[in-house]
Amino acid sequence: MAYSTLITGPERRRRWSEDQKLALLAAAFAPGASVAEVARQAEICTSLLYRWRQSIGASSGFAPVIVRSEPAADRLSAEPALVVEFAAGPRVLIAGGAPEALVAATLRALR
Repeated sequence: MAYSTLITGPERRRRWSEDQKLALLAAAFAPGASVAEVARQAEICTSLLYRWRQSIGASSGFAPVIVRSEPAADRLSAEPALVVEFAAGPRVLIAGGAPEALVAATLRALR
């Protein structure tokens, strides 16, 4: 004969505020964090965290990019824009204002 269990108590469905959801999402998707571990600590399914992230509209990791027509003069500095270091010791430093043809020729020569 098969046995069944009848649960007579209230349904275990929790209501999460937006602040609670955001805090759990921040913890779950922080660099180095484990979504499964955060879900386990909160006693929820991992799929719920992914569903919250999707419903809130969080992007999957792309950052906005701003393209300017010409570089700002104050951004140019004496620091090299490209540094190639070799194990034997020599270094090649290429300035940020170097012409593209010069950079390409230098990199081809280093190959």
